[in-house]
Order: sequence, then C-alpha cells, then structure tokens
Amino acid sequence: MNFEMFRSSRRHFLASSSIGLQSLALTWLLNQDRAQAAPLKPELTPTSFDLKPKLPSHAPQAQAMISLFMQGGPSHLDLFDPKPELEKYDGKEFPEKLKYDNAAQASPIVMASPWKFRKHGVCGTELSELLPHLGEIVDDITVVRSMHTGVNNHGQSIHAMNSGRIQRGRPALGSWLTYGLGSESQELPAFVAMTDPKGIPVEGVHNWSNGWLPALFQGTVVRPREPRILNLDARKQLAGKAQQRYLSFINELNQEHLARHPGQLDLEARISSYELAAKMQTAAKEALDISQETKETQVLYGIDQPVTQEFGTRCLIARRLVERGVRFVQLYTKNQYWDHHGSIRSSLPAACQKTDQPSAALVIDLKRRGLLESTVVHWGGEMGRLPVIQNNAGASKVGRDHNTYGFSMWLAGGGIKGGHTYGATDEFGHKAVENIVNHYDYHATLLHLFGLDAKLLTYLRSGREQSLLDGQEGQIVQGLLRNI
Repeated sequence: MNFEMFRSSRRHFLASSSIGLQSLALTWLLNQDRAQAAPLKPELTPTSFDLKPKLPSHAPQAQAMISLFMQGGPSHLDLFDPKPELEKYDGKEFPEKLKYDNAAQASPIVMASPWKFRKHGVCGTELSELLPHLGEIVDDITVVRSMHTGVNNHGQSIHAMNSGRIQRGRPALGSWLTYGLGSESQELPAFVAMTDPKGIPVEGVHNWSNGWLPALFQGTVVRPREPRILNLDARKQLAGKAQQRYLSFINELNQEHLARHPGQLDLEARISSYELAAKMQTAAKEALDISQETKETQVLYGIDQPVTQEFGTRCLIARRLVERGVRFVQLYTKNQYWDHHGSIRSSLPAACQKTDQPSAALVIDLKRRGLLESTVVHWGGEMGRLPVIQNNAGASKVGRDHNTYGFSMWLAGGGIKGGHTYGATDEFGHKAVENIVNHYDYHATLLHLFGLDAKLLTYLRSGREQSLLDGQEGQIVQGLLRNI
C-alpha cells in the first residue's frame, strides 16, 4: 500500500517550511530516505532505534494526538451523564451496594446533581451548565459514557488509562505511538508532556515514562512557566559557528564511540537527545512563542482572562506543536485537581472554568486550520464519581467518592465521530452497562486510528513480546469511528 500521501501531509509541509534547519539537521536530511523502507511492524530484535517517520500497517485517519488529562476524576454525573433517577432518590439511601474508596467519610445518601443539563447542537447531546463552551462544539465530539477501568485507586487507574495496565513502570501511550510511527518533525520532541504550574499529577514522571522501551521514546517535559525548556540557548562563547564546529566534533566522537559499542540503546538515546537539543534551539523557541498568534486566536483560548490564561496558553502551544509535526502531546492538570471528595459545589465549577473554554477552543482552532481531521483530541481523567454523598457535613462541604466502574470522557477528530454519544451507565450512573469501553478497548481503538495493529505493535523484552495491551483482548470500538 502506498502511504506517500501521509508523509506529505499538510502538517509535515507546515513543519518543514516554517522552521529553519539547524546544523545537525543535515544528518536527518541524508537519512530521511531510509524511512521509506521502514517495516510495518517494529523489529523484534532491532539493533538501533530512531524517530524517523515509519509506515503504519494500514491507512491511518490520525497522525497526531492531544490528550487533555484531567487528573483526579471529573464527576460524570455532574458534567456528561444526566440521571433523572437521582432526582427521585435525592436525600434517600442508595438501593444497591457500593464500593467506597474512603469508608470513613462514606455515606449511602444519594445526591442528585446540583447543576442543570440541557441539549446542545444539532445532535442534541445533553451536557451540564458547567460546560457552556463544550456545548458549542458538541457536534464535533463523541461523549463516551461507558468508560471502565475497575480499580478505584488513582495511581492504578491512571496507569490503566495511560499505559495499559495498573502497574507502574510500563511505557506510556505517547511512547508506544512514537515507537511505532516515529515523528514527522526531527527538530521537536516526538512526545511532549505539559505540566501544570501548581504541580505534577499523581504518579508524576510515570505518566510520560518510556518504561522498558528505549529511552528515546520517553516524553519531553515542556514546563508551565518560562523558560518552558531549560538551557536552549548556548553560552555566548559558543554561539554561532563556534557552536556548530563544537557540535560537529562532538557528534563525530559520539558516532565513533557508538560504533565501538553497538546496540547500547541508552547511548543511542543520549546521542539523539544531544542532536535534538541543537535543532530545538530555533525550532522550539518558535513553536512555543504564542506572541505570533493573532489577538483573536488568543482571545478564543481565553488567554486574555486570568482564570483561563494558563490552561489556554498550554492548549494553544499544543496546537502549535502538532501543527509542526509533534506526534503526541499530553496536558495535565495539577495533582488531584478533579478529586472532589468535598466542597464539590465550589471546586467543580472552578475546575470547569479553568478548562472548558480552552478545551473547546482547541477543537475549534484545529478544525478551522484543517488539522482536526488528522488530530485526535481527548479530554478525560482516570475515573468518575459515585452517585452518593461523601463527607456529609453540610451542603457546602459534601463531595463524591471515586468511581471507576462507569465514567465519561470525550473525543474529537482523527476519525472519531462527531455529534455522538456512546455507551451508557445504569440508571444511577454507577456502573457502565451498555457498550462498555475498557481502557484496553480505548487503546486498541486509538492505535487503529493511527494505522497500527495493537497485536502487532510489540517490543521484545526478556525474551517475551510485549505490547500496550499486554495480552488483554482489546476490541476496536467501531461505534466511535467515523465512516469514511
């Protein structure tokens, strides 16, 4: 199958035409043709790895992904999944058994959502009044109401959503995508992690870890404050031609050393990181500079407003990165930002005010630039919340406990249907009961959209082929896919 059209995508054109090549980019240009012979499946016993573009196993619909990870567990019952039955039982005991994460503060008393739901768009999807901007783009998204991981702790459920299993130490989704497909840009990181200024999420660096994949595929952190990437500028005495000569000499020494020690993957990754750092001196500065954007675009993302300025800036940078060929970008909210065990009536609206406008703006901006067709956008966390009260100490202090047996997220672009809801929880929003989407189904579907077969994308570790699904029978969720 001829995939030349995917290598010549609009995003690739934008990346190659808008960013100046650095001194070490010559090596990339000379080696670029080797990508033509890349295998459909990564070799089981490779001698070296790189981030050159790789051919997918079938025609992809997606070429990049932006994941907006809402760590802590947004309450699906108050945002995406209206349940009239909760109104009937409000203030009464829940009629079924529940599994609490925090038994000390547990209560069996049902709590209906304090917020109103209404239909939006041509599709008529019901959303909470806390998400007015999402309502404006609802015809471009699919709301999945039947997510399930089945493990109530934050860490394990985060690992399930981000790396396929509940155990830590496994490669993140972004690492698998860059391992399987490489990157369209050789001047920017293939996998970027964008952290919140108020702290990293639960499990920290494990969220963007390469696990046991070669270190080349780990996420590169873009800081929430300037300088967003440290040490991009050379010292004055090394600037210009002096730096070029110095880097050229170092590269020769590195290659000679590597030739004497073939197959040392950490050494290869370190050399690649040095080369990338040199290219990024211009490319990253340009990509991270939102002053080049129009005032209208900045207002769209809410950068002119204090409450949305920070998250809006990161969403805009994410768009600029994928526009320039970055494969996978994940934005995180701070540690436990959505973990509303108490004071949900004040904390949930605040979280929505921070993220709703920028998230919707990202979809709008990608669409008008012709990038939504090939970019998957994900919004969601590792869990939802229970339909009963936690911390029953007055209306202003109540919250909801963890629920990983049925929760919601939304997806857009890259082959995902628009104007659609998929799956359902029971009448109380407690458990997914219709078209259940387990985390491994979600991953199998994403890989399929990127032209990858989840069963063939493997890595040989300790004599065993390992994959993102790792033996789980993940199903491609056809009901999420746009017919083309």
